[in-house]
Amino acid sequence: MAAPVRTLCCSVLRFSSRQFSTTCGVQGGKKWRQEHGLARSGTEYGPLTDLPDWSYADGRPAPPLKGQIRRKQEREAIARRIVMLNSEVDKGMEMWRERQEEARRTEEHEKSLLLKPKGRLLMDKKSQS
Repeated sequence: MAAPVRTLCCSVLRFSSRQFSTTCGVQGGKKWRQEHGLARSGTEYGPLTDLPDWSYADGRPAPPLKGQIRRKQEREAIARRIVMLNSEVDKGMEMWRERQEEARRTEEHEKSLLLKPKGRLLMDKKSQS
């Protein structure tokens, strides 16, 4: 059944003077929106996607739509991941500082164990400084 319909559509399009394209549309204004700190397209975030489409006559807000709930959950998950990764970076920086401090203390301790100049060498060293 699908084959005759397909053949019919192809033959109609072949003899038609209008052009038919199956490519996706271009996002107009994408570069401008990104340069001005906005979303890539007008439907990613903002009042048109985040606010309810309607409200009750007595002023009560409308219940959130499925898409709004999904976007809210996605944003919460991203925020949790950001906080977790930020805490991991902070812990890593603290560990690095502790290792640097330990290496400095070890170097100072090894320096203190070296033999000290005595007698004439000590006196010459003091007179130079």
